[in-house]
Parts: sequence; C-alpha cells; structure tokens
Amino acid sequence: MHPTPRSRGVVAVATLFAVTAALAGCGPADDGRVQLDFFQFKGEAAQDFRDIVADFEAANPDIDVVINQVPDPDTALRTLLVKDRVPDVLTVNGSAYYGDLAKAGIFYDFSGEPIVDTVNPAVLDILDALGTAAPGEINALPMANNALGVIYNREIFAEHGLEVPTTWDELMDVCERLKAAGVAPFYATAADAWTTLEPFLTLGPEIQPDDFFPRLREEGASVGPDSSVSFQKDYPEVFEKMGVLYDQYAQDGWRSRGYDDGNAAFARGESAMYVMGIWSFSQILANDPDIELGMFPMPGTDDPEDRLIVTGVDVAVTIGRDTAHPEEALRFVNYLLSPETVARYTESQVALSPLADAPPPSFDALREITPFFEAGKISGFLDHQIPAAFPLQQILQQFFFDADATAAMERLDKEWARFAARSYSEDS
Repeated sequence: MHPTPRSRGVVAVATLFAVTAALAGCGPADDGRVQLDFFQFKGEAAQDFRDIVADFEAANPDIDVVINQVPDPDTALRTLLVKDRVPDVLTVNGSAYYGDLAKAGIFYDFSGEPIVDTVNPAVLDILDALGTAAPGEINALPMANNALGVIYNREIFAEHGLEVPTTWDELMDVCERLKAAGVAPFYATAADAWTTLEPFLTLGPEIQPDDFFPRLREEGASVGPDSSVSFQKDYPEVFEKMGVLYDQYAQDGWRSRGYDDGNAAFARGESAMYVMGIWSFSQILANDPDIELGMFPMPGTDDPEDRLIVTGVDVAVTIGRDTAHPEEALRFVNYLLSPETVARYTESQVALSPLADAPPPSFDALREITPFFEAGKISGFLDHQIPAAFPLQQILQQFFFDADATAAMERLDKEWARFAARSYSEDS
C-alpha cells in the first residue's frame, strides 16, 4: 500500500505504547459492562467515530467501546498480532496488507451473517480478491468506498460545448477541441511518485486481459516476455495511452508538479480534467468552494460497456476471530453498517456507500458515478494486487520522465518474477 491520501493515516492522539497498554487491560468494565476494543485507523474520521460510538453506547448500555487510534496503524497492528492481542473490532483499509492478514486467519468469518446480504456484492468481490482465510469466507465488510476516475470542470465543459466522453476516441476528440481552444485538457503531476499511479489504475482494468493478476500469480517466477501473461505482453496499450494523456494533453511543466499543485491548479481552472480520486475533493473545494466538479470513468477503449469506476474499500470493518465477546462485537458491527450510520459517515467523509440499497449521495460528482457503482461496473485498485515492497510507483514515475515503455514493462516483469520466486513459489 503506498502512502496516498486514500490510504495513509494522519498523526493521531495516541502512541503505540499507550494503545498496547490499553489493550492489555481490556475486559469487563468496572461497572459490569462488556468492554470492546475498537482499533480505528482512520485519523481524519476520528470525530465521526467518536460520535458513532457515543450513540451506540447510548443505545447499548451494556457495552463500553474503547477506541484505540494510532499514528501508524499498520505497525501498531503488527505489534498487537505478535503479542497475540487481536482487537475485538477493527476498521482496516481494503489493501494488500488487509489481504495478508485475512489469509493469516485472524479475522472473523461473516459468511452466513444476515448483514452480508445488505452489501453491494461487487464490493464484496473486491475484498475477496485481496485474500481470505479460506475459500468462501468473508473476513471483512465494507463501510465506505472511495473512487478514482476523471474529475472534470463542468463549467469548462459547458463553455466549450463538450459532452462527457464514453469512449477513448471521444476522449481524444474532447482533448483536441480543448487544446485548440488554448485549454489544457489534463492537469498532470509526476513530482509525487504515487500520483503517476492514477492513469495506470484507471486504464489498466479496462484494457488488461481478464484474470490478469491471478494468471500472473500462476506464472510466478517465470513471468517474462515468453510467458503466457506478462506486463510486456499485455500492457503495451496501457503504457501507450498513459503517454498520450500526459505527453500530448497535459499542461506545461507537469513532471515538476505534485499532488498539492494539482489540486490548487485544477481549482483555479488551469485544466478541464484531472485523473484523481475523490479524496482530492476537499482540497479542490478548499481552494474554490464554488467550482462545479463532475466525475466520469476513464474511457480506455472504444466500447462504452468497458468503462469501470476504480474503487477501493476505504474503510472495512471486521472482528477478531478469537474475540471473547463475539455477540457484542457483532452487535457493534451491525450498528456500524446500518444504513443510517453508513449514510452519516459517507456524507461526512465524501465517500460512496457500499450498501446495496444506499440512497443517492448528496454530492453531485458522486451522484454522477453512482450508476456504475450500483451496476457493479467497478474495479478494485490494481496496486492492491501488488505487494507493498514492489516499486510500482517508482517504475511508473520513471516511465513518465523518460517515456521508455519497454524498459518500464521489462522492469515490472523482472520485479514480479523476483517477488514470486521468494513468495508465491514458496506457498505452492
């Protein structure tokens, strides 16, 4: 998991020492209430969760929920696991790290619980693809989803008589018309390596073969130019189109611009489009509260049916498999995933609800992509299929600097083979 705004924590009020000390003393409260340890990783949502817990406790006076929030949740959780202190209830980011933990068998199996039926099945598939303790298990449930696509300035589109493109050719036509009018079609950033992931993550799911990553794992250490599946074989079109978007249609000097530059410049109207996620909305709106934002899926092919919104489970909820309080923990999880609580949280955090019958969000740009979400026309983040130590963003950043797609794809295959030689082959 790379440290982007969709995944990184913020500095919180507790230290790791304080958390582990608190967890060591968890059990029945002095007043006889059952005490639940709640590991909460989302620093920017701290107040939301404090309010939610207060309301839950008011409705469930027999339960005391102790919120434990930490500056570095991944490290804190690893420490707790080493000490065999899995919290009763946890929020986790739906990332490759979550998948590793799920495969280790430390999380509850929700399969068979009625609450599963309230969740969008396509979102459950995203979590399932990251890993489970055993086939058929459901080891976490989504509470909030983010989204990645093409953010656009509705006023600029209207001024130039442009429609939202639904195919690659239509997108190229929009870009040409904007460029001819003296408007930068895209605002691109490459100074922050992680931002070079965004075009890769939006184009890859639509263009790559079905089951690309499962087949890549099957190839293991033999991945390369002669294998049945590889980046060199299956990703040339992705790299070609990434280059077109930025080399031909981005603003001048884009290689020296970073994420904060992009948010501020887009808010100033310096481009019509911006390949970024909904986590940037708050910064864009902070720069211009009146900007009319829209969002659409990147049209990577010439078939409108191929369009997908890229989404990740920004907040998933789970239970420690060996919790001493399964009934109370499940009661709390059911409250967290109730329609009222999810709506309250997603409205506050400008996120998408993963519930099957969620009402439309209030924010216009989210309403625009909701039909894709509801229809299951979504894809998980491809980088969640890649180990955290894999230098994906550095390889992509280098590609955007030197435009050498062949070298980038060769290195991707070599890095994958190196990783597989010491990982997947050992597991087989």
